[in-house]
Amino acid sequence: MTLLVRAGCHLCADARAAVIRVAADTGAGWTEVDVDTSAELADAYGDRVPVVLVDGREHGYWRVEEARLRRALTVGRWGWSRK
Repeated sequence: MTLLVRAGCHLCADARAAVIRVAADTGAGWTEVDVDTSAELADAYGDRVPVVLVDGREHGYWRVEEARLRRALTVGRWGWSRK
């Protein structure tokens, strides 16, 4: 899981806290990337941060829906167990 953020973003701080909780519950690893460290990422995401990527695909942005993210990390997209 990857959390795309920007410095000074209050929604990013909320998303980080949610991702930490979900990662702790599911055992999922995660990384955080500042979109402003890459012109490509800054262009792609603009002001649409934070963004959560699961398996490299966009899962959601602005707000983290914790139950939905837990399902994506444990059940997977097609309903099969990821563990």
